[in-house]
Amino acid sequence: MLETLRVSVLFVLTAVAEIVGCYLPWLVLVQGRTPWLLLPAALALAFFAWLLTLHPQAAGRTYAAYGGVYVVVALLWLWRVDGVAPTRWDILGGTICLLGMALIAFQPRTVAACPGRRT
Repeated sequence: MLETLRVSVLFVLTAVAEIVGCYLPWLVLVQGRTPWLLLPAALALAFFAWLLTLHPQAAGRTYAAYGGVYVVVALLWLWRVDGVAPTRWDILGGTICLLGMALIAFQPRTVAACPGRRT
């Protein structure tokens, strides 16, 4: 249970780092904010990439599962930062994404097909 919580928090932190890393350049390019925001944006994206390496699964499985969490965090960002309330369709879609993420990330572990590779 503790591992599930750790992986879930790690997914959320990873999504926030990616969104911040993309949102700050959006502020510069679309809203004309100071180009200095590109520096923390680059740091956030580097942090995002580093966080992805901390996940216990193989890279492809991590990216696949991460996508579901990213969708939900992006919808929360839409609501809390952009001030746009998610629709029932957003909530349904986010729920489906989280269910898919859970199936991928928390599947029963089996012996790896290739020795030395993480499952």
